[in-house]
Amino acid sequence: MADAILFPDRARDVARVGGKAAALSRLVAAGFDVPAFFAIDPAGIAEATGEALTSALSRLGRGPYAVRSSGREEDGVAHSHAGQFLSLLDVDAAGVAAAVRRVWRSGQASSVLDYRRSRGLDADGGEPAVIVQAMVPARAAGVAFSADPVSGRRDRVVVSATAGLGDKLVGGEVDGEEYVVDAATGVIMQQPATPGVLSAADVGAVAALARRVETETGRPQDIEWAFDGDRLYLLQARAITTALRAVPIADDTVTIFDNSNIVESYPGLVSPLTFSFAQYAYARVYRAFLAICGVDREAIRVNAHALENMLGRIDGRVYYNLINWYRLLALLPGFRLNRTHMESMMGVGEPLPRAIADGLAPPPAHGLSRIAEWGRVARMGGALAFEAVRLPRTIARFYQRLAAALATDAADIDRMSLTSLAAYYRRIEADLLDRWDAPLVNDFLCMIAFGASRKLAERWLGEPGLQLHNDVMIGQGDIVSAEPPRRIARMGRLIAGDDAMIAALAAGEREAARRKRELAAELDSYIAKFGDRCTEELKLESITLDENPAPLLAAIAAAARHQPQAPRTAAVGGIERLDGLLAGRPVQRVALKALLGWAKARVRDRENLRFERTRIFGRARRVFAAMGRQLHAIDRLDGPRDIFLLSVPEVLGAIEGCGLDRDLKALVALRRRDGAADAARPDPGDRITVRGAVVAHEQPSQRPVAPLASCAELKGTGCSAGVVTARARVVRDPISERLERGEVLIAQHTDPGWIALFTNASAIVVERGSLLSHSAIVARELGIPCVVGLKGAMAAIATGETIEVDGASGRVRKLP
Repeated sequence: MADAILFPDRARDVARVGGKAAALSRLVAAGFDVPAFFAIDPAGIAEATGEALTSALSRLGRGPYAVRSSGREEDGVAHSHAGQFLSLLDVDAAGVAAAVRRVWRSGQASSVLDYRRSRGLDADGGEPAVIVQAMVPARAAGVAFSADPVSGRRDRVVVSATAGLGDKLVGGEVDGEEYVVDAATGVIMQQPATPGVLSAADVGAVAALARRVETETGRPQDIEWAFDGDRLYLLQARAITTALRAVPIADDTVTIFDNSNIVESYPGLVSPLTFSFAQYAYARVYRAFLAICGVDREAIRVNAHALENMLGRIDGRVYYNLINWYRLLALLPGFRLNRTHMESMMGVGEPLPRAIADGLAPPPAHGLSRIAEWGRVARMGGALAFEAVRLPRTIARFYQRLAAALATDAADIDRMSLTSLAAYYRRIEADLLDRWDAPLVNDFLCMIAFGASRKLAERWLGEPGLQLHNDVMIGQGDIVSAEPPRRIARMGRLIAGDDAMIAALAAGEREAARRKRELAAELDSYIAKFGDRCTEELKLESITLDENPAPLLAAIAAAARHQPQAPRTAAVGGIERLDGLLAGRPVQRVALKALLGWAKARVRDRENLRFERTRIFGRARRVFAAMGRQLHAIDRLDGPRDIFLLSVPEVLGAIEGCGLDRDLKALVALRRRDGAADAARPDPGDRITVRGAVVAHEQPSQRPVAPLASCAELKGTGCSAGVVTARARVVRDPISERLERGEVLIAQHTDPGWIALFTNASAIVVERGSLLSHSAIVARELGIPCVVGLKGAMAAIATGETIEVDGASGRVRKLP
């Protein structure tokens, strides 16, 4: 009965060939790569044998074949009949007729009848049509859903794959590899830790196929697919029958987050309290900066949203919101005249994409607007010149306000009530955070002076000029960051040769220092001044040295065992070397001397003012810690340190009565759960681009970075000259990890709290940072080679490997 055998061009009538065959016929007509097949009308099953069947099989190829059901309601929108009918694979030509009858008779199985009754279908209408299809010799096969059938999300594609044929995966006998793909971008959001079945290109092809089928059919689809080599076949498609969420409205708004600079201040996971404190501080400080630069009040008011959102928090990590930074940068006088130079002021690893920057930037100034813009620049230049002249007085007044704000004894803070603590914190905000003029002006002038002096030295002197610049910026002991290593070395000398004392300090026994009066006095003095200069010092949740002095004690013990080398001072002659280098060029010599001296002073003040910032953050930490103890005492928190899981507005709102939530314990529990999830995720990376609402963003899965081959070379930014060949030590936690004397310190980032490790290092290599970062300045002060901005160093270099560090060129080379 030849009319019972229907090839795709005739297999469109669901009543004759069933839902699956009709769907495949439509997909063939739409151009999808479906293995050759024909369908058999259930009314002609008994007669579909002999020459008619043999002829039909010859059109499919030599075989083997797959023999499958195609019921009238099968693979429909409401009733999938998934798994209810029999499917037979790898059937040879001689066995096809018998296989067809077996599949047809499976429609009368009790399970099918029960399924149909449960769905309100005619129990007698279950005999399916039968599909005979050429088998695909699959290297990989599986299923894919163009929408997530579990979560109901329509913006995700779910792919399951197994090696070889996919029948066991479809039947639930084996677990496949599962991938989740962003439907809009094709980015793989989730994947196995070690994918073994599909490549990233394979996953992308399957996801794209599922989306194409959805587009063609007009509804989300569940497809079966198979790869024969690189050829991707569509084996089956049916509508997803589970309820799905609404289609999200397209949102193409782009937000770009970057942490290439801020990670030095806020590395790793950052508590809600620290983030909210930093967010407030950035908004107030940069509002003042715009005013100093001559930006009018109305422009500042209109951009208040950008000021309030200069920072972002992604998976518990702090980032700059580059879009908002760019908006604020574009307000500065001169932006319309020299946009490229102004963009470099953001100081990030890579600029904004040009298309995005063009959309945010105001048009270039021409004609009268150019004259007006030059007028704005002149006014800003005059204002900055005025600020530069009075900078010493500004700094002196800042120190006076700082001394007044911090005059309250720490012990008095511990005795304050909650309302007194809130009032004291408000005074710190008003007197210091809202009047951050000295650090702000000095930082801006430092950036200009440092960059200008470096470029001028290179232009006039070449490579010797850059070396001179580094030597001059070393300083002569007037940078506060250089004081801790000198003090540590001095304390080490006090116990040199006392093996018992050294061992006790190395074990973290602070009381042991009490046995030596001079050492105890030095130690108390150090902690009194530098106690807040702990690891990750700008995080309010960080443990200070007075709480846990173990890292300091270990550094003293190391200094006692191996007396550190004397810090390198500026090369002979310092700035005076210009007399020889620029002999016969008196104007250039005088100009460069003046600029270098000015830059050196600004670098010194920048570091010293940053130390005062540490003290302010330390005072805020102490105030919030006292609040935590009081909230715990009145049973509003389960533990004093739970306060770090709340935001500043939540804490003050609970005390002052303007908070939205009274159940602080519930908020803490929520934040603790979220923090654990953030900690379990891989680091999101330096830069994150988000389209649409940030809350909808999910990080794609990351694959490990390949290690650096032996003798291969990495290139970063050289910032302290010298060449060292030594054993590497990769340090992730400076509190629990130690550095042996003479090893090269390898870190993702450093801050002033790492100084105890710096004293033992022969060289420093850091993934993040710039010429003005703390690690660069202290390394130059200590006279050890330093390379910063060397991305991938932590993955490329392993502890124990021998490496060569060139602190001038920025090259780091692994040696065999």
